[in-house]
Amino acid sequence: MRLGTRLAATFLLGIMASLPAPAAIPPSDIPAGFVPVAPQTDFILREVMIPMRDGVKLHTIIAMPKTMTGAPILLTRTPYGIDGAFKRNARSITETLSGMYRELSQAGYILVGQDIRGRYGSEGDYRLLRPRAGTPLNPTKVDESTDAWDTIDWLVKNVPQSNGRVGVFGGSYGGFTTLMAEMDPHPALKAAVPFNSVVDVWTGDDLFHHGAFRQTYLDWVYSLVSDKSSALPWPEPRYDAYETWLGGSAGAVASAQGMDKLPFWQRVIEHPAYDSYWQDQAIDRLLKDTPLTVPTLNIHSQWDQEDIYGPIAAYRAIEAKDKANDLNFLVIGPWKHGGGVGNGSELGAIKFGSDTGYAFRHDVMIPFLDRYLKDGAPKAEIAPVTVFETGTNVWRHYASWPQSCAQGCTAPSQALYLQPGKRLAFASPPSGGAAFDEYVSDPAKPVTYRPRPIRPTYSSNSTWGRWLVDDQRFAADRPDVLTYTTPVLTAPVHIAGQTIAHLIASTSGRDSDWVVKLIDVYPDYVPTQPELGGYELPVTMDIMRGRYRDDPAKPTPIPSNVATKFTLPLPYADHVFLPGHRIMVQIQSSWFPLYDRNPQSWVDNIFLAKPADYVKATQRVFHAPGQASYVELPVVP
Repeated sequence: MRLGTRLAATFLLGIMASLPAPAAIPPSDIPAGFVPVAPQTDFILREVMIPMRDGVKLHTIIAMPKTMTGAPILLTRTPYGIDGAFKRNARSITETLSGMYRELSQAGYILVGQDIRGRYGSEGDYRLLRPRAGTPLNPTKVDESTDAWDTIDWLVKNVPQSNGRVGVFGGSYGGFTTLMAEMDPHPALKAAVPFNSVVDVWTGDDLFHHGAFRQTYLDWVYSLVSDKSSALPWPEPRYDAYETWLGGSAGAVASAQGMDKLPFWQRVIEHPAYDSYWQDQAIDRLLKDTPLTVPTLNIHSQWDQEDIYGPIAAYRAIEAKDKANDLNFLVIGPWKHGGGVGNGSELGAIKFGSDTGYAFRHDVMIPFLDRYLKDGAPKAEIAPVTVFETGTNVWRHYASWPQSCAQGCTAPSQALYLQPGKRLAFASPPSGGAAFDEYVSDPAKPVTYRPRPIRPTYSSNSTWGRWLVDDQRFAADRPDVLTYTTPVLTAPVHIAGQTIAHLIASTSGRDSDWVVKLIDVYPDYVPTQPELGGYELPVTMDIMRGRYRDDPAKPTPIPSNVATKFTLPLPYADHVFLPGHRIMVQIQSSWFPLYDRNPQSWVDNIFLAKPADYVKATQRVFHAPGQASYVELPVVP
């Protein structure tokens, strides 16, 4: 070896000897216990377990900008899981919050969300729509009112950035928890905004409408009571839910899905009538006995497909106590269930000319909250009643609601009579014409509530949210649907209140359902939106179970083939039938599969009806002098 080569090798060996020994190759490239570097944020996101008076702790998330101080708190309490409303690992408060939550944060509010007792991250036992504490239905000492009280008490003592004032808000079930917070309000509770509230699930909210059971809504019940975090999906044996529910009674289909093992469903089956079980839980009945101390902004959607009864029932229950007309407020928007929290520019094919949801939130809701929750905020100029008038698409401001009714309102209601020849008129039917119209109602071929295929309520591609504005021409063509129409209007007809159907009708069976729809028929050609040519827009419609015609708590058979009076109050609406349009009324005896089929024979409990109990029946609707059927319209000048 040459001398130079030997020196170079010696030099390299010396350098290598001075280097540290190579590290052992780890078994995994994912180290145990790795903690990522937290992003730099401009907000605080606290996650806490707040103790209740019985020791149960409720999962709660608090969000606010780091710079916030002396700010009011807005609390919402829900069974649907609060985690989804607060995005973790975000860099700014606008990223961690979305939609209305973001708007409220930008308006200067500390946002607090909580899983109610027994749901998602909260401890304790869950009761669906937990009844008031200390009653036969809930002998414990806790309910949603006490849990709200304890939560607010903790927040004002443990959130130093707050000004000590709290507002509660929430939609649907969250509207129920909001109203419950007012039953025994904490002194720091200064404002409430219940959206689309569940108030009375038998009379006209989630489960029943006037005794007819909303069977396709069992997927909602199933999701809440089959698993703490709604992790068990409702089985969908068919793409078209029509065939599923045609297989038997609501009780039979539910049992096939295993619901007969669920305690809440067992109680529903035991109480098909409006007995004390349902009456004692009705929030509007409880509110009548509760002092009005918390300013309340009740939010109602005119086409609420889930809780169309509750908000106005709650508003009316406490309105008599609002002597100065400055504590109880009502907003009616042209929305679906929960539509006021999003973009309110349209619903289905119906367009409103502006984002009514944004206008409501920024012109009414936030000024209302500011007035009662912020230090030194100016008095908001908010009308006691703010209503979007559909048809003309303008906001109206009233001192009270409704504007028209049989007595005691600004204007008296007017009778729109069914006439021979399938006509409608504001005059009584003449003598000498046909006394009635008839059809055969067949439970084996029920009238659908919308065109098939009918997807399960909360399936991924369901259009459930807009069904109350579906074009009704699909039903008008059926022989088991009666259709009555006015001539083309030459002047506008404005309704602002509750339409009430007064039917004189008979059935060859011993029980019957009656569905009544008030419809705005568009002209054959609409230049600004041609697809609305001839559109039959339902303004308000509902169903009743005939066995409850005299007493919802005590069902009785209908005398066969005897003209009998049935009274069906429809949901409230503010709408203008424009010149060139026509007013239509449709009448039918099934609304399937949303509502369970009436067997039309007499069975004590329709949940337990057998296949042989379902029979055809001949239905007659009378329109003769002395037996005149009509709809009472809340017409205003």
